[in-house]
Amino acid sequence: MKKFVGIRFKPVGKIYDFDSGAFVLNPGNHVIVETQQGLGFGVVVNPPATYEAGSRGKPLKKVFRLASEKDFEQLKKNSEIEKKAHTYCLKCIKELGLKMNLFSVENTFDASKLTFYFTADGRVDFRQLVKMLVKELTARIEMRQVGIRNHAKMCGGVGRCGRLICCSSFMENFGPVSIRMAKEQGLSLNPTKISGQCGRLMCCLTFENDTYHELKKGYPKVGKVVMTKNGKGKVIRHNSLQDRIAVQLMDGPEIEVGIKEISTEVQKE
Repeated sequence: MKKFVGIRFKPVGKIYDFDSGAFVLNPGNHVIVETQQGLGFGVVVNPPATYEAGSRGKPLKKVFRLASEKDFEQLKKNSEIEKKAHTYCLKCIKELGLKMNLFSVENTFDASKLTFYFTADGRVDFRQLVKMLVKELTARIEMRQVGIRNHAKMCGGVGRCGRLICCSSFMENFGPVSIRMAKEQGLSLNPTKISGQCGRLMCCLTFENDTYHELKKGYPKVGKVVMTKNGKGKVIRHNSLQDRIAVQLMDGPEIEVGIKEISTEVQKE
């Protein structure tokens, strides 16, 4: 039986499995691993687990060694290179008049390749920009255009709830978010109130959607005519957290009643 561990390269990035070999590793250990782009610096997040050889399809890449002081010094040097590259690239973008928003630069652990992340409204011809960067930085250059949600994830920030935005604090992948979820939860449909820093619908709308959907099972739909102890009325909204609904009486005011107070006989208009 072999052992593998889950390793993450970015604070809230995807977790990758690596063969731990003879190393005794624990969550929090910093390690150097073999990747497709050479050696990489990562941190163990999942404890060792066993697996049978050949059971995972392709062989897992291995943990090369534990990180040393020199490796941490290399990270500092890489950070300085990233800052220099970011400043120089912004200068070049301005000179070339390119319509792109550069927001991050990442260096590989061995400093052989620099990846420039940017957003733009459309396609950008950055061939001349790449030539200028290669000449100045003497490294392989990759320009990567990403979406606005990935932009927010990489840059981070504080949401309207006062906490770090979900995508940059614990979310590994983005899921689909729809306006139907806001309606299901009875939220205001004002875009400024249900949109995150990226300008898209807040990811947290998905967290409680299943719960609201479960709570509302058996509820009459909004617009349905129901019978209450005060007479016939039309359902105008749900208050699933308190197990109540608001009803507009046909010949009276709006009232709020418990779901159990509604007559089992539901009449059509």
